Amino acid sequence: PKSRPVRMSGCRGLCARGPIVGIGDPEAFHMDVTSKDSDRLVREAVLGGRPVENLLYLDQATGRRCPGPDRIPFYAKQERRVLKNSGLVDPTDILDAISLGAYAQLARCLKDLTPEKVISLVEASGLRGRGGAGFPTGRKWRAVRDAPGEEKVLVCNGDEGDPGAYMDRSVLEGNPHAVLEGMLIGAYASGASRAVFYIREEYPLALEHVRLALDQARSWGLVGRRILGSALNVEAELRMGSGAFVCGEETALIASLEGRRGMPRPRPPSPARTGPRVEYL
Repeated sequence: PKSRPVRMSGCRGLCARGPIVGIGDPEAFHMDVTSKDSDRLVREAVLGGRPVENLLYLDQATGRRCPGPDRIPFYAKQERRVLKNSGLVDPTDILDAISLGAYAQLARCLKDLTPEKVISLVEASGLRGRGGAGFPTGRKWRAVRDAPGEEKVLVCNGDEGDPGAYMDRSVLEGNPHAVLEGMLIGAYASGASRAVFYIREEYPLALEHVRLALDQARSWGLVGRRILGSALNVEAELRMGSGAFVCGEETALIASLEGRRGMPRPRPPSPARTGPRVEYL
């Protein structure tokens, strides 16, 4: 858009047609772009204000070129929520993320809401995990908050091992600050003092962007002690998984984090209630 400078972004969603370059306001998507197209893009689209026709999406059903995502069948019926800013925000720049609202809800929670109120709002929203089980997020946060023990740890499970599944990868690569903000809100609500990203080693770009996001957030006082001047203290770290499919299951993942064999154990009891150190039978 005209109001924002040239910037890098995460995946725009239609991966098979990348690289995608969006230019103008409203934005026109140019697809399958190569370095040979750069002169024309600058001359015609940036300076001339008109899209480069042969780089626009071709609708096979109508034979027409579609300039904007609202006209492209892949995007037209989507309502992007988790990924709404992926492709718009520069995942390597915390200032760009903040300009699009990153950490605003964390600030609101710390200023205006008690941990109990945050959990109640999440419970009322019906938000569920997206890993397959669909477990209610608010119930999990409440279980951690109500569990005994002084030290509590929040883990981001980015070890998806389903063939062809890149949900975690997409959001971690394209908008890592959104995930970090969610973890900090979850830590505030549940009473956790540590946050751990567990991401498979085969996702080098996700690892790079999360590592950079953690460094930037720490330098801005968004990770560590007295976050945003509040009483919230959360240390955050990044750990790599070795790509074992089974470590996407929470008890196997926790075992792997502790340096043990990534092997699931029977439940109940849940690690949210008892902690991870339950011996295998």
